[in-house]
Amino acid sequence: MRHTERVREILSWYPSDNPGTLSNLARIMMTGRLAGTGKFVILPVDQGFEHGPMRSFAPNPAGYDPEYHYQLALEAGCNAYAAPLGQLEAVAGKFCGEVPLILKLNNSDLMYKGDDPIPAVTGSVEDALRLGCSAIGFTIYPGSAARKEMYEEIRELILEAKSVGLPTVIWAYPRGSGLSKEGETAVDIVAYAAHVAAQLGAHIIKVKPPSAHVEMDANRKMIESQGIKIDTLADRVRFVMKAAFDGKRIVIFSGGEAKGTEAVLEEIRQIRDGGGMGSIMGRNAFQRPKEEAIQLLHTIMDIYAGKA
Repeated sequence: MRHTERVREILSWYPSDNPGTLSNLARIMMTGRLAGTGKFVILPVDQGFEHGPMRSFAPNPAGYDPEYHYQLALEAGCNAYAAPLGQLEAVAGKFCGEVPLILKLNNSDLMYKGDDPIPAVTGSVEDALRLGCSAIGFTIYPGSAARKEMYEEIRELILEAKSVGLPTVIWAYPRGSGLSKEGETAVDIVAYAAHVAAQLGAHIIKVKPPSAHVEMDANRKMIESQGIKIDTLADRVRFVMKAAFDGKRIVIFSGGEAKGTEAVLEEIRQIRDGGGMGSIMGRNAFQRPKEEAIQLLHTIMDIYAGKA
């Protein structure tokens, strides 16, 4: 399939990358129901590691089986499926190449509660190549006292991944003793985290939908003096996109905790209206019965495609 003009435009934002990296990025953009639109709906299933299997899969026990999630991504027409090492090893050989895979290279668990989280590196670029992945993924926690270690880890991994033709998705989740709880989703902090991820070399940046809270006094004064609008989610998404190299980095937004269908869809409309490039939708998809999840994901894709 020939690339669309929109896909070519997005690829032009990464002029230093080699053909392998750009080809894998294009493959993600040219897969699924949103192929060629420059919009993304990705299914992430790292929640079993991050939140525990009971909290993640008990609401829909079919989700305990790694195969279920790959089939959901495939049948729904997602751009890609992202998961940790073990989850991908359980399916990659059965469904070779049907959906682009993203190997999440670091993960945390909830069995230790500290003020300054740092995920463990649980996979490698070599694993990603072995499993036929189209990208690597990595979480950073701006606001954590351990943030510098994460920045240095991902910088090395990005360099290695680019050398073998793999793009990188960074989960940029502000968290740690440097921030208040409200600050984790504050509009100024989410935008700052997106910018940090762009500076580290991310091709795709994943952030949470930003709230209207402003964490830093200096940022509040700047928002007020410059007349920057942050009243609606669409306004705040627009602000985050500007921080990601004036919208010249792919920024997608997490679905967050499970919520009602209409609340999910209204959030998606606001993200779309603010110029967000897509969603990475986990619990709000796989915790529903399969047919209901597929219908929800199709509706989300239609919203991003301007059909709903």
